[in-house]
Amino acid sequence: MRRNKAAPAERFPPQKPKKPTAKVVFDAPQPEPEAPRTFRLGAVPGATPGKWIDAWKQRMPRVPLELVPIEAATQRAALDGVDAALVRLPLTDDALHIIPLYDELPVVVAAVDSHLMAAAELTGSDLEGEVLIGLTDDVLGPLDLPGTLPATFAALPTGEAVATAASGVGIVVVPMSLARLHHRKDADHRVLTDGPTSTVALVWPRERTTPDVETFVGIVRGRTTNSSR
Repeated sequence: MRRNKAAPAERFPPQKPKKPTAKVVFDAPQPEPEAPRTFRLGAVPGATPGKWIDAWKQRMPRVPLELVPIEAATQRAALDGVDAALVRLPLTDDALHIIPLYDELPVVVAAVDSHLMAAAELTGSDLEGEVLIGLTDDVLGPLDLPGTLPATFAALPTGEAVATAASGVGIVVVPMSLARLHHRKDADHRVLTDGPTSTVALVWPRERTTPDVETFVGIVRGRTTNSSR
């Protein structure tokens, strides 16, 4: 018995060709590239902003930070040439933002073989009879050390004064960071427990509170990138 061959069935209906999808292009405005700039940070001798500078480099890699040395005696005028500065108080000016950061202990610097270095720390009474060398760049102000004798020579810059004290001629009283800054093998220092401290502060003009300044303030205060101001 013959079977009629059936025409092959169309399993799938014919597909109409798809029209190409038109691409939608949004002509959104592109942000303007940031203008190249540098953050200038002033710092008095002895200030140690290293950890904050490292944090800045990580957080603001496209904005170089330039560390500008300034002198404590002219720190107010130096603020005109920097974005912010680490200074030594007192500094009073209503036109400035002033954030005290830390207090430095005062130390007595003397020759490494001085009898004063036999003690772990000193008080003003331990300095009776010692020659006190004056400083042209003094940052502690008048010292209440009635038993000391004033040097018979003119005041010296701190570096020269430390060198003179190392020779055994007298003693110098400075914040600890300055003693470390001018460290010598022939000199040593001990904390003066009843001496005046020196406060280091971050300062900038109120009218120049820029986003970069706010970022640095946040770094100094330990804020993370996600912290609110």
